[in-house]
Amino acid sequence: MQLTLHADYALRVLLYLGSQPAGRVVSTNEIGTVYGISSHHLVRVVRTLSQKGFVVVRAGRSGGVSLARKAELIRIGDVVRNAEVNLNVVECFDAKTNTCPIFAVCELKSVLGEALNAFLSVLDGYTLADLLTGRHRTRLLRVFALSSK
Repeated sequence: MQLTLHADYALRVLLYLGSQPAGRVVSTNEIGTVYGISSHHLVRVVRTLSQKGFVVVRAGRSGGVSLARKAELIRIGDVVRNAEVNLNVVECFDAKTNTCPIFAVCELKSVLGEALNAFLSVLDGYTLADLLTGRHRTRLLRVFALSSK
């Protein structure tokens, strides 16, 4: 399974925002520079994160984006569920588009469903704060500082 770039970028945006001093408003240009991500992609990602309540967007010249809640309250599993367009691992997960001729007798769907639930369950065990503790945050800040130069 591979996450889409949308979900990947959503996690990256949250990591960047979470590594900043509390309340700091960051421009999407700054985030794009650090990660080498186009503004077009970032605007869509930030819109999703805003709609789902993970970030706050402030318009205007001094505007930008910041976390909408404390990093301790942002579960990684929730971010993936909300940012990932499609968690259907195989076609038969979507009854509307399923054309698999063995669907009625196949056990693969239940096995893959169990695996997907396990994957999300592991992600649910972590918050953004867990990824930004002590030395992890220090290392991220160093990388971000080098990337923005």
